[in-house]
Amino acid sequence: MNNPLTNPPPLLPPQSIPQPASGRQFLSALLSLCLGLFLADAAISLADDSIALATGVHFLFGIRIIVGLFAVLLALLIYVLMAFVPAIPKRCFVPLALFYLASQLAAMPMLLLYYAHQQLIAWMISLAQVGLGLWLLHQARHGLTFGWPLVSPAMLGSRRFNWRNLIRFGLGNCFGLLPAVTIYLFFCTAGLVHHFTDGFMTLHPRGFTVQVRKYVRADGKTIQLFPMSHVAEADFYQGIANTFPTNSLILMEGVTDENHLLQHKINYQRMANTLGLAEQHEKFAPTRGEIVQADIDVNQFTTNTRGVLNLVIVIHSGGMQVATLHQLLQYSSSPVFLEQLLDDLLRKRNAHLLAQIQTHLSETEHIIVPWGVAHMPGLANEIQRAGFHLQETKDYEVIRFHFAGIRFTP
Repeated sequence: MNNPLTNPPPLLPPQSIPQPASGRQFLSALLSLCLGLFLADAAISLADDSIALATGVHFLFGIRIIVGLFAVLLALLIYVLMAFVPAIPKRCFVPLALFYLASQLAAMPMLLLYYAHQQLIAWMISLAQVGLGLWLLHQARHGLTFGWPLVSPAMLGSRRFNWRNLIRFGLGNCFGLLPAVTIYLFFCTAGLVHHFTDGFMTLHPRGFTVQVRKYVRADGKTIQLFPMSHVAEADFYQGIANTFPTNSLILMEGVTDENHLLQHKINYQRMANTLGLAEQHEKFAPTRGEIVQADIDVNQFTTNTRGVLNLVIVIHSGGMQVATLHQLLQYSSSPVFLEQLLDDLLRKRNAHLLAQIQTHLSETEHIIVPWGVAHMPGLANEIQRAGFHLQETKDYEVIRFHFAGIRFTP
């Protein structure tokens, strides 16, 4: 008989401590790298924007672009993986992945409305990224501490792939994120169009409308501003031409080129055919009133503006090419390029047109100004300063949207 005191039972092999599976370790490392790149991108961007805000020079621009590119690509990869890997903690990595999209959407209108403060806007976005990154780090590590991995395997969920997660993720993007972005872009664009045209053009769900405004002076003289578009619905051009009084003077837009400085004539046929619209110079032919050419000649533009116009004509007629894009970038690199372009295409032409209006006011009671919508805000301000007041407005549908073959009509 065995004596339990002299013959103890054999020792059992020690039980191994459970270790995370290799797949979870890999996922932990991938998420940690994503969070780390996000933090690095945030820190470098804030430092670069802070230096630029103080000195005007982006010393860290090169490394910022490289780190930012990898951070965005990895964030996009993680966002896609969320559909197939439920273990990824969405409360942390959905905000991280969507930050880049949200920041660009928020920056777009601010940069256009407050262009002079673009560096401050960039700095504020970088500061927001730093704040979000630190909050995500706190969530992942339960405190602002650094250590590898930043996202431990214990933080990952336990679920594997399942169809419910994939379907919910897909539906959330298709019926949540995508419509939200679309609605935001629509209202953002509509607001910018209204702002920069001073209400002369409006974006609606059904299309674009322009507002014709009639200004009257105490002596009975009238000026009507007709915002125009180079391409539009054919009935728009015909409709407004029929409203011109027979005793009116029509000051027409159209830059001349007596010295043949432009290589080709400006042509919008490619755009019109693509959008199913008509060109202004083909359909807009007023038969009432006296027509007077009231624009300037190309020789009054700077060399840079003439060069850009030649490139734009090439793009309109043949599409965008790499060589053409490279030339445009060379022009835009000049610090005074934008100011010259605005001065030539808007201010000089508006000044010349206003002088023509003043000259012809003594000859007629009604002056019609069918010019591009971009000219209208400046013209309206100067006309009102000259003693005219707004008496009447009327809206016209210039472009109608087409969806799935459906043509919206008023």
